[in-house]
Amino acid sequence: MPHDPFDWIDEQARARHRAGLVRTLRPRPAGSPLLDLASNDYLGLARHPEVTEAAAAAARRWGAGATGSRLVTGTTELHTELEGELARFCGFEAALVLSSGYAANLAAVTALSGHGTLLVSDAGNHASLIDGCRLSRAGTAVVPHADPAAVRKTLGAHEGPAVTVTDSVFSVDGDAAPLPELASACRAHGAALLVDDAHGLGVLGEGGRGALHAAGLAGAPDVVATATLSKSLGSQGGVVLGPARVIEHLVNTARTFIFDTGLAPAATGAALAALRLLARSPERAERARAVASGLHGRLTAAGLAAVRPDACVVSVRAPSPETAVRWAADCRAAGLVAGCFRPPSVPDGISRLRLTARADLTDRQIEEAVATIVATAPDGAAAG
Repeated sequence: MPHDPFDWIDEQARARHRAGLVRTLRPRPAGSPLLDLASNDYLGLARHPEVTEAAAAAARRWGAGATGSRLVTGTTELHTELEGELARFCGFEAALVLSSGYAANLAAVTALSGHGTLLVSDAGNHASLIDGCRLSRAGTAVVPHADPAAVRKTLGAHEGPAVTVTDSVFSVDGDAAPLPELASACRAHGAALLVDDAHGLGVLGEGGRGALHAAGLAGAPDVVATATLSKSLGSQGGVVLGPARVIEHLVNTARTFIFDTGLAPAATGAALAALRLLARSPERAERARAVASGLHGRLTAAGLAAVRPDACVVSVRAPSPETAVRWAADCRAAGLVAGCFRPPSVPDGISRLRLTARADLTDRQIEEAVATIVATAPDGAAAG
């Protein structure tokens, strides 16, 4: 009698249950009384009237979908405007918009590497960068987290083209990569630097121009950046920024650009409106950072093990996956939505509440959030 081909799925499900690692979808209502510290809407623009109206206007004018890939019918005037304004705002020569930040990372990593190339990847990198390395035809060396000396040593042992790949701000603990030191290591060996600025755009740098702008690396001929339009810009999509010849190369070779339907007009219009709003209101970036700092200060003052944020992510350590899940559930029951990160989403195996600061949070909301997190903290959550 043939075996059921999916019996192994049931065994994996049982293993997840035993380990406390079951994940479930939780549809969110259009309106909610809960205080949100889980989304990545750092600047509070996802529901801003200018942004939502721009999305609606784009859909009315251009249609609900892009109708095809960017190279066929999926490029509108909005896409071209957004690419030009993103490049100018962030300080790069050119930009290319894709359907998601994930697709942007896959495009950049795979198109800029190949046989004979070495990819030097930080151990704390986002899954999209890791998957880009796996899908490329390059060799990959995973180096210790935020360790320029390890990058320099690894590059020094390789002959041929190389690309160092890193997040600018790491999504788990919210710590920043040492970008100037990484750039120095790359330049000493003729390597390129590819940086995912998903958590830096809109938050770091002058007026939110990003971590590369803050580090003085924006526009450098050996530096490429990627970013998502779904965090600070409150929309959806991704972008690759870099020298014009790099962007032209991606247009001709990046499979997640060539063979994917273009970003929907509504998302494109919303991102463009959000970018223009940020350019007019640079104080939003400063406020988001201040909220993150305030959350961290209050949580550590209360005795919790919170990691100092370099941008808008505030990580609070939990004793175990099970207690992290229960802590997040208790917060929700008390009116607060907090992110819950557990293995395998965390590279170090440590479970956390992951809080995200937003520029539109009031001081009172920050105090309420901290009070809820402290009141629901499980035994063993205090800093050791």
